[in-house]
Amino acid sequence: MLLVTSETVANHKIVKTLGLVRGNTVRARHVGKDIMAGFRNIVGGEIHEYTKLMAESREHTIDRMVADAERLGANAIITTRFTTSVIVGGAAELLATGTAVLIEAE
Repeated sequence: MLLVTSETVANHKIVKTLGLVRGNTVRARHVGKDIMAGFRNIVGGEIHEYTKLMAESREHTIDRMVADAERLGANAIITTRFTTSVIVGGAAELLATGTAVLIEAE
């Protein structure tokens, strides 16, 4: 499955637009990781615990969006976007959306 943020794919034509696809996950922080992150916040630098959490969340949302597109028979997703929103303190949703399409090489 090809995923792009653009509306077109170089050297390909869109044969059919299949519709909106999405994938999401809601993740909560872990108390143990919050303690380590708090220490890092004091001394500065990257908070690896949260970086890893967000990377895992992105992978889950992409996997779910791709599965949604595959159900429609797509071989590509265009206009891919990510958004986040806070659900409650310490928990957030990550949502990936895009347009499922069928493409062919030109």
